[in-house]
Amino acid sequence: MSRTRIHNLSISLDGFAAGEGQSEETPMGHAGQRLHRWMFATDFGTRMIGGDGGSTGVDDAMAHRHELGIGSEIMGANKFGPPGWQDDPNWTGWWGDNPPFRTPVFVLTHRPRAPIEMAGGTVFHFLDVSPAEALTVARDAAGGLDVRIGGGATTAGQFIAAGLVDHIHLVQVPIVLGRGVRLWDGLEGMESGYDVEVVSTPSGVTHLTFARRAE
Repeated sequence: MSRTRIHNLSISLDGFAAGEGQSEETPMGHAGQRLHRWMFATDFGTRMIGGDGGSTGVDDAMAHRHELGIGSEIMGANKFGPPGWQDDPNWTGWWGDNPPFRTPVFVLTHRPRAPIEMAGGTVFHFLDVSPAEALTVARDAAGGLDVRIGGGATTAGQFIAAGLVDHIHLVQVPIVLGRGVRLWDGLEGMESGYDVEVVSTPSGVTHLTFARRAE
């Protein structure tokens, strides 16, 4: 069976994966780009925004795992757009006409709409279902490849709490946000089901990889 994976989910020292005050002008709220500067400095990150010449060290190697073997993605409504995007019939996500996913993407929302087919192979589908039901649909669409849980923090936490995630890659960034959307609330003791590896890099971030223990 395909695995369910989380990659490149950046969190602050106090556990926030997004700042407060998300809007179309500030997608990550008051956090700005501080949670993701480590990634934008890598070759992987610069390619995502149409550039080149980023670093090729450990951070880049970890970031590149985001793409490997993925057949579909699940994301929450707050990753797809700012508060209120459901009222805009022309909203197609943050990523322009050619999003970087290139797979089916299942957006969890209480207000589903018709699928949106984008350039490059990305098709956004909108579902109002439980995490387990969404995973069943995404696995069917993945063609035997893995399913990525793309975030944000609330959606990632729901899938972890439900015991549905096999591989979790978090990046702890040495900043304190103080407010925003936390990952860890309600997940006390989740580490007991995983083998944990920790790698610190010269950029100042710490990569934490959780691999589900075999039963």
